[in-house]
Amino acid sequence: MDVYLVDGTYELFRHYFALPQSLDVNGQEIAAVRGVLASILSMLSRGATHIGVATDHVIESFRNELYPYYKTGEGVPTELMSQFPILEEALEAMGVVVWPMIEFEADDALAAAAVKAGEDSSVDRVIICTPDKDLSQCVVGERIVQLDRRRDVIRDEAGVIDKFGVKPTSIPDYLAVVGDTADGFPGLPGWGAKAAASVLSLYPHLEDIPKDAQLWNSSIRNSKKLAPTLFNAWDDAILFRTLATLRLDVNVFDTVNDLRWLGPRPEFEALCRRMRAADILRRAAALNLSM
Repeated sequence: MDVYLVDGTYELFRHYFALPQSLDVNGQEIAAVRGVLASILSMLSRGATHIGVATDHVIESFRNELYPYYKTGEGVPTELMSQFPILEEALEAMGVVVWPMIEFEADDALAAAAVKAGEDSSVDRVIICTPDKDLSQCVVGERIVQLDRRRDVIRDEAGVIDKFGVKPTSIPDYLAVVGDTADGFPGLPGWGAKAAASVLSLYPHLEDIPKDAQLWNSSIRNSKKLAPTLFNAWDDAILFRTLATLRLDVNVFDTVNDLRWLGPRPEFEALCRRMRAADILRRAAALNLSM
């Protein structure tokens, strides 16, 4: 079987900006929630049986304590933020396992779930449904892969190397020097994507890079400029790598059987009526009958 791990935060954002406004019976904006539910039902209709969804119940996490400029919920539309708890409630009512993150981030839950599912011999493949480059560090061969559902593109280990120029295990080091504007840390001056790939493809982790630029592989251009930039800002580089490294100590599930979809719960009907989502209720009921 395949295990699907869905970035609920990304999906909610994606549907919020893609769909026209839609209100529930109480006047609450609900279009993005309905979009995500319909999207998960589409996965189930195409044969997915085991699904887990991670959300950022709050945007901030432990990383904000490590770095004051790390991303926050500032600037996120209120109509979008208000749909996070509704999505979590709706997915649970639909019978889908949800991990609402508070101390950690959704990405951490996805990483922890990917590693745990990948250790189960009954699992054929773990599919992390997000285009987020952070999750590329979790890719293992063709067993744990990323799926960009919007573009219908699967990225395995070879795909990660092709895109970034480094192996999955070097992604935190790569992001440390290149930076990640989405997460709010800048990286190091002069360390663009090409420079980072040329260095980290030979020296997979920051600690592997020789401090003396003259000892660097001769194929690396601008080594005399890159070396001092890195080692003069070593503490920043290590901090940024810590921010980019996904945590695996998140409580997700006991066994992969916990992720098997067994149909909607009794409260799903009332929730769908509140959301004016009769179509979603019909689809979920039809799928449940076909199991």
